[in-house]
Amino acid sequence: MPSLSIEGLFESAVKIFLFEDNAITLTFSKDGIHIRFPTTRRLAEYLEVPHYYILPYFAMMEEQELVTRAERVGILTTNKGSSKLVCVMQELHPEESKALLGDQVFQEIVRITRK
Repeated sequence: MPSLSIEGLFESAVKIFLFEDNAITLTFSKDGIHIRFPTTRRLAEYLEVPHYYILPYFAMMEEQELVTRAERVGILTTNKGSSKLVCVMQELHPEESKALLGDQVFQEIVRITRK
């Protein structure tokens, strides 16, 4: 189980996308690619910790401009957060990421988020 840290939450989000949901929600805008992050409750359940343990880390992630909350949409990564999340996908689970997104789409997302 990943540690309770910002890095651990990003790793857990990737594992939820790839191994539990088999889905990832991307939003394309003129500003870049944004990825819908799992809810705080979903992450707490996955990590088997009380929900309130997760909340301070999300506050830190917002402060570091890694995620933003969008009303009625959920928590979305910023460009900086998308880059971090895609980096985790590429470094820790490249084959699973390619299997979910397709090689060409995944490589294009990597290219765009590295700018």
